[in-house]
Amino acid sequence: MNKVILMGRLTRDPEVRYTQGENSLCIANFTVAVDRRMSRNNQDGGPTADFIPCVVFGKLAEHVEKYYRKGLKTCLTGRIQTRNYTNREGVKVYVTEVVVEELEFAESKNASAGGNYGGGNGGYGNGGNYGNAGGYGAGANSGAGSYGGGYNAPAQNAAPAGGADALDGFMNIPDGIDEELPFT
Repeated sequence: MNKVILMGRLTRDPEVRYTQGENSLCIANFTVAVDRRMSRNNQDGGPTADFIPCVVFGKLAEHVEKYYRKGLKTCLTGRIQTRNYTNREGVKVYVTEVVVEELEFAESKNASAGGNYGGGNGGYGNGGNYGNAGGYGAGANSGAGSYGGGYNAPAQNAAPAGGADALDGFMNIPDGIDEELPFT
């Protein structure tokens, strides 16, 4: 089984490109900074993060192009993939990345300081088959995969869960019921 679940923030705006040809395909690359749990080895006490490269294809990549920006907190699922290629200098380059299959906004639009990230807390699933021989859109012979696609955009004017008061998409917990909660 090859399944990855990550939550973190985009380190920069996604890089988006389209393959050439009659059936062009949108491809988006971005890096997610994922906080590590604190450990005894962390001498300065500050947070540490891993920077995970991610790639998205098709309609989901078009969604990323439209709504995702640097600093946006996201939750994603996908699979780890390794590939290699020879660069212009003739050096073989090895790449390990997450091929994203589903994306969700991990915070409300209002909590995302300084940007228009669109949407709401909707989940976006690609459900595609990413069979691509030889790389990501490297030209006319870049593979014969079926990239699937599609996502269900959230209703723009739908009432948020938890009533009209929950404008951030989270349900309000009434005061005084702390002892009834199964966690503390």
